[in-house]
Amino acid sequence: MAGTLEGRVIAVAGGAGNVGPAVVQRLAEKGALPCVCGRHQAGLDDLAAEIEQPIETDVVDLLDADGTRGWASDLAARHDGRVDGLVHLVGGWRGGKPIEEAPLEDWDVLSALLVRTVQHATQAFAPHLIASGPGRFVLVSAGQAQSPTHPNAVYAAAKAAAEAWTLALADRFKGTSATANVVVVGAIVTSQMRAESSDKDFSTFTPAEEIATAISYLCSDAASSMNGQRVTLRGAA
Repeated sequence: MAGTLEGRVIAVAGGAGNVGPAVVQRLAEKGALPCVCGRHQAGLDDLAAEIEQPIETDVVDLLDADGTRGWASDLAARHDGRVDGLVHLVGGWRGGKPIEEAPLEDWDVLSALLVRTVQHATQAFAPHLIASGPGRFVLVSAGQAQSPTHPNAVYAAAKAAAEAWTLALADRFKGTSATANVVVVGAIVTSQMRAESSDKDFSTFTPAEEIATAISYLCSDAASSMNGQRVTLRGAA
């Protein structure tokens, strides 16, 4: 998968998480300026120190609709009115109990993290992505959304809702040059995890580097005909 992102401004929501460094690094290597938001400055500072190319960071609470819109507006103002992409990496998990015992309070937590942040972010950025021309939205989802298991029922339902919202956004983008797509992954393995557990079998996991490559591709002109699609990576089943 190839495609230059030279000069593009790409917002990354939740880029300080476990897959964030690989994604941000790949976007920067392809010529984009990643503009990363997170809830805590310390995590953003650690990320900035790890990435070899220039990035921008902002402390943003994506559960705050006004704050999220302010972030989108500020980015556009700083970059001559342009924001060319939004990558949503915000994650979270609760589960593990039989469906009849699952605490429904988990829905309040996961729907906020996995659905509401997507809603706030896409509502804030959709006008900018349409105005950009080749605007791109990419959601990282999980195989559970399409093939749920009962101990993960709440998590699967939240992921499915986020995917449905993304596909609806893709419908909004019809007739424009903007696109919205989903990258479906399994359990994620990073290079640090491999180094720390060299004897563990990660063959069924989705490497962070593969996720970064897929996101970079979907943000590029090479994927301009892809809208409302799911890209399923190894380990997602």
